[in-house]
Amino acid sequence: MARTASLSGFPEWLPQERLVELHVLDTLRKTFELHGFSSIETRAVETVGQLLRKGEIDKEVYGLSRLQEDEDDSAAEGGKSDKTDPHALALHFDLTVPFARYVVENAGYLAFPFRRYQIQKVWRGERPQEGRAREFTQADIDVVGDGELPFRYDVEIALVIAEALSALPIPDFRLRINNRKLAEGFYRGIGLTDTAGVLRSIDKLEKIGEAKVAELLRSELGATDEQAALALKLASIRTEDTSFVAQVRALGVTDELLEEGLSELEQVIEAAVQRAPGKVVADLSIARGLDYYTGTVVETILVGHEQLGSICSGGRYDALASKGNRKFPGVGLSIGVTRLVSRILSQELATASRSVPTAVLVALNNDESWSAAQEVAAQLRGRGIATEVAAKAEKFGKQIKFADRRGIPFVWFTDDDGKHQVKDIRTGEQVDADPASWEPSAEDLHVRITTR
Repeated sequence: MARTASLSGFPEWLPQERLVELHVLDTLRKTFELHGFSSIETRAVETVGQLLRKGEIDKEVYGLSRLQEDEDDSAAEGGKSDKTDPHALALHFDLTVPFARYVVENAGYLAFPFRRYQIQKVWRGERPQEGRAREFTQADIDVVGDGELPFRYDVEIALVIAEALSALPIPDFRLRINNRKLAEGFYRGIGLTDTAGVLRSIDKLEKIGEAKVAELLRSELGATDEQAALALKLASIRTEDTSFVAQVRALGVTDELLEEGLSELEQVIEAAVQRAPGKVVADLSIARGLDYYTGTVVETILVGHEQLGSICSGGRYDALASKGNRKFPGVGLSIGVTRLVSRILSQELATASRSVPTAVLVALNNDESWSAAQEVAAQLRGRGIATEVAAKAEKFGKQIKFADRRGIPFVWFTDDDGKHQVKDIRTGEQVDADPASWEPSAEDLHVRITTR
């Protein structure tokens, strides 16, 4: 893995590591497109008012301003440096909020339900540690409806993500799924009216433990010992099938919203048991801290790497995007690409077969042969073979050593009579070759990502 970065929280990969990241990105893109998701890219900058409409992460948002402002900048749009000004500019901290704004502004040009994927950098002012960076790449998929969005998309999104993650060079994983209607209805049914507050407390369960969460429920939300105990009992339910329904009902709480959430979660888990067996679990401790989620909520862990945190999260949001009386409900999930890649590299779960895309280095007999070497390279490139031409006509041994340092497997030679040969510098085998027809093996044509 790359040496320690000179600026903490802003990771940079070495070329061979970047090839692993590109493999991850290409795999996700191909999977998303196979399921009919269209690619979009939103601007990196939003207004503070737009970013902070939902949730409570203002401490993590990076404001944007020029180092030196003109005197009249304070009156110009986007030129204000006051952090409390809703029109001030800031870098987006996720892709969901910008996407909601994009849908509202472009609703007249989109066909609904609109299926999109988005792979971009985001910025978040967190304390850097493994799995948490200040600049990182996310890969999101969402489906957004106009007025309504059938629940079947909650099921589909989970299955698409399970398929995408299964194609990556990562350990086994589990999608941990809950439903906020289920949780909120349960809390309401036991008499805890500040359901958002309870969810935020339950969301801290894995970080601070049951005892401290119970204390939070009592001290901050006025819960009784019995109410706190019931809330924690609900959060302790985990099943790989639909048996969670009976376990929830056994707690003796009744509420209309609870029943709706139970039904929705049952549908997701039932489909996952059939289509993605062993990859999905009903986990009633999952809450998600952001306030805009209204139904299905998901977090994903790598088995054996749970301390890394969630590598993919999201859920249903019914009120994040609106235009007057027009609502655009949606459901989506976000993969933390940088978090995944950092773990892949640090644990050497996958490596690139070479550090450069180049398969062939065309050697030079002398400086006058450079033009002829370019012709050879052009023929090879024309057939999809990544090729470089040596920079100068050194001794062949030095040119071969250069190819070896670069990780290039083949060196091409052309003698003064125009005869061509290609050498596999790994085995020493050298054979006659024609630039119009020679092909490397399929394994050598492109960089391969191999898993441990």
